[in-house]
Amino acid sequence: MPAVAGEGAFESRFVTAKDGLRLHARVYGGAAGGPVPLVCLPGLSRNSGDFDVLARALAPERPVIALDYRGRGLSGWDANWQNYALPVELEDVFGVLAALGLDRAIFLGTSRGGLLTMLTGMARPDLLAGAILNDIGPVIEGAGLARIRAYLGRLREPSTIDEAIALLKDAGAGRFPALTDDDWRGQAESIWTDRDGAFAPAFDPALAKTLETADFSQPLPTLWPQFDGLGGVPLMVIRGEHSDILSEATVAAMVERRPDLLLTDSGSIGRIAAFVRRRDAA
Repeated sequence: MPAVAGEGAFESRFVTAKDGLRLHARVYGGAAGGPVPLVCLPGLSRNSGDFDVLARALAPERPVIALDYRGRGLSGWDANWQNYALPVELEDVFGVLAALGLDRAIFLGTSRGGLLTMLTGMARPDLLAGAILNDIGPVIEGAGLARIRAYLGRLREPSTIDEAIALLKDAGAGRFPALTDDDWRGQAESIWTDRDGAFAPAFDPALAKTLETADFSQPLPTLWPQFDGLGGVPLMVIRGEHSDILSEATVAAMVERRPDLLLTDSGSIGRIAAFVRRRDAA
């Protein structure tokens, strides 16, 4: 398993998936025999950079592993876009954790990462020491997925970091009024990457094809059995007041099924910004 130096706080690890694709993970901390590690799983088009500030804050006392799914971040792009699917990505997660020698961890999943966390509870409950679902639950609102589809289909390639920040503000300032310029910069640095001297999205554009034909005007299949699969571990749910993925009604139903659930409101800063705010993590 090749490893390369990170940016001081983390080490980049590369693992070969079953089909030969190269997968990347950031490893922060890592002292053996300490607290149970935290595994961070990002959203659909996001990557390990979303958790950098959180991971740096926790690493002195707890190992943190943040993954790049195939086609995102520093992981390889798949020639077959249909492999950008939850069953394939779940096997990738299991493969990376096995390569890193992890047999138990707390899972923190944002959006798609939360789906993978719930699926882990069904497929490999032995891996879960605890679960944190960030802006996701067993009922997914179609309006939120429709917004993500539109966002993926029109994401431009800015010329400068300032232009990238302006694009994000234009798209999201109304939904996240509490974000600071520093927050927006942190998100821009995660969404775009320097590729051949130009800013480009830090994900395979073919990822958008996974949502092209979906009909989000109809109710989506629910995941209550998968949610119930988390019944044996401590559970936290994070929801922002402007979330269009996780509704208040779904959260209420989750609490009814799991009265011991710890519910946290990220307010008006949004699911991603909850982990990139530099002052909050310090």
